Amino acid sequence: MNSDLLPGVDEERLLAPATADHAPRVLMLYGSLRERSYSRLLTQEAARLLTMLGAEVKIFDPSGLPLPDDEGPEHPKVQELRDLCAWSEAQVWCSPERHGAMTGIMKAQIDWIPLSLGAVRPTQGKVLALMQVSGGSQSFNALNQMRVLGRWMRMVTIPNQSSVPKAFLEFEEDGRMKPSALYDRVVDVMEELMKFTVLLRGRSDYLVDRYSERKETAAELSKRVNQRSI
Repeated sequence: MNSDLLPGVDEERLLAPATADHAPRVLMLYGSLRERSYSRLLTQEAARLLTMLGAEVKIFDPSGLPLPDDEGPEHPKVQELRDLCAWSEAQVWCSPERHGAMTGIMKAQIDWIPLSLGAVRPTQGKVLALMQVSGGSQSFNALNQMRVLGRWMRMVTIPNQSSVPKAFLEFEEDGRMKPSALYDRVVDVMEELMKFTVLLRGRSDYLVDRYSERKETAAELSKRVNQRSI
């Protein structure tokens, strides 16, 4: 262990007042292409709440996104998704549960986000909130899967989450969510997301600054994992 690369916690840097001069930037992803997609309706409901709370919100439309590796990263929809990911300070993922899991559409979006650029994950330090909708009874399978992915991508996944069972009963014909305890939970989650985002932005680079990554440069890491060099 190189003690020179392991200084104590810099409280001044960690607790310094935030200096961002723009609204919190939130990217929202949903996992269904149906004409009446309840994951999209729930995402739009959450977007209204985030906008009211002061966020700048962008919702990615997954229609036209190719399967991972079926096209190159230069595909327009892939570039759009990656640019939005880089722009965001926080994200909301909302998937239906299908066959006891998140949908392929949801997973495809996440799979197109690069896991790493050199030695840095482009999602690390971003705040993440999770929601799911179900056609049947209450379930958390999709939420649990997305939580694992968020952790793997080094995102700060907030503790609260929203699961909406029998989603077809929870929305009006115009697409707005009906007042209920389930709606109140969505409000709770979006409020919590905003608090974490405001708290962490401007500090996330320091929070995810790691000893191992200071020790090994991106070039050295790329060389180490390149099988052709073995």
